[in-house]
Amino acid sequence: MITKEIEERIRSLRNKYPKMKTAILPAFHILYQEEGYLSQEGMQKVSELLGIPLLELNEVLSFYVFFPAGKVGKYWIRVCDNLSCSLMGAESIIKYLEEKLKIKVGQTTPDELFTLSTEECLGSCGTAPMMMVNGEFHENLTKEKIDKLIEELSRK
Repeated sequence: MITKEIEERIRSLRNKYPKMKTAILPAFHILYQEEGYLSQEGMQKVSELLGIPLLELNEVLSFYVFFPAGKVGKYWIRVCDNLSCSLMGAESIIKYLEEKLKIKVGQTTPDELFTLSTEECLGSCGTAPMMMVNGEFHENLTKEKIDKLIEELSRK
């Protein structure tokens, strides 16, 4: 639900940015901080408040992989599966995570702690295989590193 406070924070962007298109990413950050993802309700509100067509907002959202368009778990695990990471074992890392978390790519654990997804490229080819968890890179992955990380996150 988009609160009056969120609306006001997004509306205030109109005073900071002379061109409304430059306020899109800051508005997305506000929604993401408040909701944990960019809901259709939130996107519609940004469209109304900034006067930018919803289609344009969705185009921006589809380009920036850092904003989930749907609800994700507390920890959003995103495994890079581009060519470099695949050659270095990304597929086995993905399979291991699916087995460990007992979910498939695109799913969230029943306790809503973990969501597993893949990304075409996260820009860390030299440290493949790698994944990002809530914006933090985890590189040169091994099963042992994954076990340790999942254990740590499960305790938080």
